[in-house]
Amino acid sequence: MQNDFFNLYSHGFARVAVATPRCKIADPVFNAAQTIALAEAAAKEGAALVAFPELGLSAYSCDDLFHQAALLDACEAGLRTVMEASAHLPLALVVGLPLRVGHQLFNCGVVVAGGKILGVVPKSYLPNYGEFYEARQFSAADSAPCSQIDLLGQSVPFGAGLLFEVEGVALLRFHVEICEDVWVPIPPSSFAALAGATVLVNLSASNVLVGKSGYRHQLVSQQSARCLAAYLYTSAGRGESSTDMAWDGQTLIYEKGDLLAEAERFQDDSHIIYGDVDLERLSRERMHTTTFAQQVRHHAQQVAAFRVVRFALPGAPGGGESLALKRAVERFPYVPSDPQRRDERCTEVYHIQVQALVQRLSQSGMQKVIIGVSGGLDSTHALLVCAKAMDHLKLPRTNILAYTMPGFATSERTLRQARALMEAVGCEAHEIDIRPSCIQMLKDLGHPYAQGQETYDITFENVQAGERTSHLFRLANFHNGIVIGTGDLSELALGWCTYGVGDHMSHYNVNASVPKTLISHLVRWVAESGVIGTDGSDVLLQVLATEISPELVPGKAGEDKPAQSTESSIGPYELQDFNLYYILRYGFAPSKVAFLSWSAWQDREQGAWPDALHASRNQYALADIKKHLATFVYRFFKTSQFKRSCVPNGPKVGNGGSLSPRGDWRAPSDAEAVVWQADLARIPDEVGK
Repeated sequence: MQNDFFNLYSHGFARVAVATPRCKIADPVFNAAQTIALAEAAAKEGAALVAFPELGLSAYSCDDLFHQAALLDACEAGLRTVMEASAHLPLALVVGLPLRVGHQLFNCGVVVAGGKILGVVPKSYLPNYGEFYEARQFSAADSAPCSQIDLLGQSVPFGAGLLFEVEGVALLRFHVEICEDVWVPIPPSSFAALAGATVLVNLSASNVLVGKSGYRHQLVSQQSARCLAAYLYTSAGRGESSTDMAWDGQTLIYEKGDLLAEAERFQDDSHIIYGDVDLERLSRERMHTTTFAQQVRHHAQQVAAFRVVRFALPGAPGGGESLALKRAVERFPYVPSDPQRRDERCTEVYHIQVQALVQRLSQSGMQKVIIGVSGGLDSTHALLVCAKAMDHLKLPRTNILAYTMPGFATSERTLRQARALMEAVGCEAHEIDIRPSCIQMLKDLGHPYAQGQETYDITFENVQAGERTSHLFRLANFHNGIVIGTGDLSELALGWCTYGVGDHMSHYNVNASVPKTLISHLVRWVAESGVIGTDGSDVLLQVLATEISPELVPGKAGEDKPAQSTESSIGPYELQDFNLYYILRYGFAPSKVAFLSWSAWQDREQGAWPDALHASRNQYALADIKKHLATFVYRFFKTSQFKRSCVPNGPKVGNGGSLSPRGDWRAPSDAEAVVWQADLARIPDEVGK
């Protein structure tokens, strides 16, 4: 395996940069030199594209100096210097300057790469209000007298409707607009995105005012989100005129509403930021969001007006060698790393689950729920949801009929936790020993265990799971209630449930689309809130510290720990939830998922993780990632869909997706996994192999 696996460009990413050079007003020689220095720095970092501020070669605040021939000539000379410097840089530059076309002056963004000018984009909307008087000096794009101009000895495309496509960098097609263009109700970049631009570039100057920084964030975030695109925003910094304005040099990189990078404002020196944009993610979002294609059709006339300029870079960005992501990849994509956002997520998830259960009980006329409580994580969380639902309905928590049902392998620890949890919640607690009914079933089957043999096969396990569920359903009949499912999204993805009369089935499953890693944080969140008292919080923390096990196979005599470890069988949930998120939500190939996982689970510098909760005690080598991903791929695509094709109702809680056949995931029960298994071969066993 070559180093291309470890290169972000091999996985649908592109590194982009936004730069703010220190400038001098009406000094294109100085400004061009600053621009070139930042471009060279961006090239060394492996960027394929770098954007500079509006009118950066002249400075924005020249006012009527823009009508001076000496300045305009010097700007073109500065552009030539930048163009020549680009000849050996493996990236594209977008620089701003004033350009004469015919008898008019335009505020332009010029795309330069490989020693050539590739196209010139004039500003579409000229502000002429407040402190801005651009219409005094410039003409707007729609008054352009031609679509092709001669510039520095080249004939180049001219106009607002240009798209630039980089050959050799998959899906990198970018559009340029200038400052005010993104402040209008329908920015030119909206149509550019419909025409296929994945990266939208804004060359801005934008003086600073109180509160303006926050509004820029909103503006750029929303435009990138609506357009399902990346958005690069530049602005002018130190060196612009202080006659009546100030400048903060704010630069932003957003991807579909997510902030990838932001520069510190009010810097004295030139500065640059980088963002590793996931172009494949953007492409798949557009494919998935079918209304995007409808918009393309509805605006066919505007889309057809765009011209595409295709070009190659003089060399591969980053040299074609190993190039790790600068982008932070969350280890737990279902769980926000920021403590405040995580608390908000937990609150919202609980409300969604509780509201859904309240609606189901209200509509069905039922006032009682029946739930099996194992002392483990999933049933603990489901019981907490049931308690909140009863509170909301103003029904006593004794309407929750909770049953712990010890079997052949139930440990004293989990049994003790189940009892303590039911007491803390205040439900009606019951205990049913299922071993006698299981023995009878095993006798009826002629199973060796019934004759005294220690045969612990799948049948032995499923008899216990089936007996528990059978009891719950008959109890529901008897007490006129509904059975609440406890199995989670992670188990459903991996097929880790007993089909039919087993933990696969219930009347309503509140955990159906909640992954294991999120459930653990939800339970911890409740424990830390103290809402069920000190004793309740203590038992929740004990549940969290308990090894995840189905407890269906007896352990060694005298040992109070499970003989089975779920994660030893199907892999660590923190890895498998990571795999689930990127395969279900985005449809990424296993090799890309492995690259993302490797990027996420490498050692981090101290302080890189915001809190102890989000850090993990584990570090996974690439071989571990590949091994557990292979398990996921086989189980998810090959063996488990038949269980998902008939799951009970349950609420979808997050945009990470659900596996209901009535919602996000509709797949055949008899598919093969060969294409995903073949892609696994792209993953090396070790770093550097």
